[in-house]
Amino acid sequence: MRLLIAASGTGGHLFPAIATAENLSDFEIEWLGVPDRLERELVPPQYPLHTISVEGFQQRLSLKTLKIIAKFGRSLVQVRHLLKTGKFRGVLTTGGYIAAPAILAARSLGLPVILHESNALPGKVTRQFGRWCHTVALGFEAAVPYLQNANTVVVGTPVRSNFINPSEPLSFFLPDDVPVIVVMGGSQGAVSVNQLVRQAAPAWFEAGAWVVHLTGENDPDVKTFNHPQYITMPFYDNMAALLKRANLAVSRAGAGSLTELAITHTPAILIPYPFAAEDHQTYNANVFAGAGAALVFQQKDLTPDLLASKVLYLLQSPQQLQQMAEATTSVAMTQSAEALGNLIRRVMV
Repeated sequence: MRLLIAASGTGGHLFPAIATAENLSDFEIEWLGVPDRLERELVPPQYPLHTISVEGFQQRLSLKTLKIIAKFGRSLVQVRHLLKTGKFRGVLTTGGYIAAPAILAARSLGLPVILHESNALPGKVTRQFGRWCHTVALGFEAAVPYLQNANTVVVGTPVRSNFINPSEPLSFFLPDDVPVIVVMGGSQGAVSVNQLVRQAAPAWFEAGAWVVHLTGENDPDVKTFNHPQYITMPFYDNMAALLKRANLAVSRAGAGSLTELAITHTPAILIPYPFAAEDHQTYNANVFAGAGAALVFQQKDLTPDLLASKVLYLLQSPQQLQQMAEATTSVAMTQSAEALGNLIRRVMV
């Protein structure tokens, strides 16, 4: 049984697809991506990677729009040829602009498509093409009303297997008896959040807290701040163990990051990325705030002093932190990868 996975661009699209692939050992999987995106680094070597040149459509008609349409047409032909000659059973896609040619090519051949949408506000491609898919698997119940014309099922967002059974203790770089704040900006990092945190952190150090700051790889100020209680790195592989150790996270509100926070029961202060498409991170964050699992602040309203004081307030309120941790249970779905894998089997076997 051969499955084509179309997932590209950011960790939010790639990590759920990779986690699902790990649960499909009975399928022969190949990957569809875009040149020079994260899939070149993240997709495991056992999955052959095919690339097409496709990008999102512009809102205003221009010469570039015509070029994008031409690229889309070529990509559609390429994907259709790949599916036909490769004798694939169907397609799994996690949305984004690569999903459109994958969905149309599969449907033109009568092949089923499972589309996974991790955000509380489904993306444009999901809303436009969801009706063409056999099933749209959702990360959040809140997304259902936006997809009335599609066949939907809520499965949560798949995470890597080590999130369910994390290993590797963190005592080698974190003391056991100190409060720990983890700062993370998603797979791309978050320069604006990094700047806020560096200005707020001295107050946290005075209170005895340690900060593990995952800066991403594009922060120009990464070497400008040092403290014995401050650990900085671009990313960290064993996020499950790190988040389980954390007393509090300061994070963007991408669906993947929120899923990891929910599964590890980590209370959070969420700062949605203000330039996310259609402000979808705010919709995600509001699900967690509504459940009582997080506090949400818009970036434009957040100052270093305000961030410093909110973090200190929570660290000094263990009962509220515990209530927030318990609230994550209502938004955590720990068997998402298995559920999505089983759905694929039912549809494509």
